Amino acid sequence: MSEEGPKTTDRSGSMEVMIEIIDMHKWFGEFHVLKGINLTVEKQERIVICGPSGSGKSTLIRCINRLEEHQRGRIVVDEIELTNNLNNIERVRAEVGMVFQHFNLFPHLTIVQNLTLGPMWVRKMPKKEAEETAMHFLNKVHIADQAKKFPGQLSGGQQQRVAIARSLCMNPKVMLFDEPTSALDPEMIKEVLDVMIELAREGMTMIVVSHEMGFARSVAHRVLFMDFGQIVEGNTPEEFFKNPKHDRTKLFLSQILH
Repeated sequence: MSEEGPKTTDRSGSMEVMIEIIDMHKWFGEFHVLKGINLTVEKQERIVICGPSGSGKSTLIRCINRLEEHQRGRIVVDEIELTNNLNNIERVRAEVGMVFQHFNLFPHLTIVQNLTLGPMWVRKMPKKEAEETAMHFLNKVHIADQAKKFPGQLSGGQQQRVAIARSLCMNPKVMLFDEPTSALDPEMIKEVLDVMIELAREGMTMIVVSHEMGFARSVAHRVLFMDFGQIVEGNTPEEFFKNPKHDRTKLFLSQILH
């Protein structure tokens, strides 16, 4: 258990390791939520993590930028190990963007103000440059015309695209997505997935917790299946869907694929 699937080698550029997780464990009190996780993510690699509710998927990616603290094992992001060293935590968070189920936008700030906050406070970017960066990424997610509105004036799909643009404004090396479409109406899901597909084509390193299997088939280099706090199986999308090895994976896929 908790082993990685085979690597694919069709990514351009060198096989540079971006994230390395070694025998990582996490407890919530007495509950052993993550058990012996081993995972290596290479630069420009795209991984989709699926599994039943409560299997530890979201906790795993939250540990990668220290939103959750692991108790045993090692997590190294871009050659920086996550420990109790606050400087290291800040350095990793500056390089890792995260998009949540819920958009977490500040309702009292306009869209462009939401996007400039991080670059100005964390990167110490001048306001004019931060606004230009914000507009660049709002344009990238096809929502520049909404820049002066407030979050409450936007649809859920639009707000999630703003959340993606906000992360991109920090120029991250890795993007983590925690079920980014699960809170959206069906007609809004495609507009968010289209933005994520565009990011993937541009070579962004991505870890995506999602049950959007069409997205996994078309974008992922590897699909991982988690259950009971372990990585049960991992493989290329073709092998994962056509030839799952473990009974737990087969059962899960039979329930979500129609």
